[in-house]
Amino acid sequence: MNFHSSPAFLDAIRTRQQSLAPRIQQLPPAGSRPLTIAGRVAGWITPRATEALEGMDGVRVTDEAVHVVAAPRRRLPLDTIMAAIAQVLHRNGCLRGWRDELLDVYGEGRRLCVLERAAMRPLGLLTKAVHLNAWSPDGRIWLARRADTKATDPGMWDTLVGGLAVSAEPLDTSLLRECAEEAGLNPADVHDRSPLRIILRMHRRLPEGYQVEDVLVSDCILPESVVPQNQDGEVSEIRLASVEETWSMLEAGLFTHEAEACILDSLVFQQEAQPFAAPHSRRRK
Repeated sequence: MNFHSSPAFLDAIRTRQQSLAPRIQQLPPAGSRPLTIAGRVAGWITPRATEALEGMDGVRVTDEAVHVVAAPRRRLPLDTIMAAIAQVLHRNGCLRGWRDELLDVYGEGRRLCVLERAAMRPLGLLTKAVHLNAWSPDGRIWLARRADTKATDPGMWDTLVGGLAVSAEPLDTSLLRECAEEAGLNPADVHDRSPLRIILRMHRRLPEGYQVEDVLVSDCILPESVVPQNQDGEVSEIRLASVEETWSMLEAGLFTHEAEACILDSLVFQQEAQPFAAPHSRRRK
């Protein structure tokens, strides 16, 4: 891979990373309260969601916070209460659609229960997103454009692969599943990839609530014979772009914040580790 290796370009990448920080590290929406689940701090619930949940079994609202606990005497385990919370939020128009996917809910570093994916943002709960930076042997990067029907960031450019880990799914399994769904890649195509690494925890206000998300990324070189093709309809275009083209797109603000963070992280590595090493042998300094 041939990259422009110069101190000036590395400085430009670092400056771009610094300018991204205010856009992805935001305070919770106004009026939000801390949310505890099973006694552990887990999220930030919006005022609208708080109003919808008040009076529910297993939910206690105070001026300082909203608390969700199991009610074993009423045979209401935590997962049952969380499922009821998702349904109430849906009926009260607090959700963007319904995904029919369960995600793990974390509080203070511990897995607590599961919840419908669409209900995560109104409660400000942590999610985990896995991304793949896929490069060609000649030094270009594969990019995917999000479909105009996507609820978040429609029409924006993205990494080739990116998606949320679902409940009880190892992160590497999540990445392979997303590779198949979004780019038609099989495990052999991405076998020689770098380990997933957390590059940041995003805090971003959204219309439906608060995005708290660990962003993880892996890098690989796709063989020349492999041409990614979207399978799930969530991508409108896939293309190869040179580093120069990608940089121009970054400067024009054409990428999602998550994709920009992932691509910049990979570019930093490329500038600091010349010549390019195979993904499986990469080691950060």
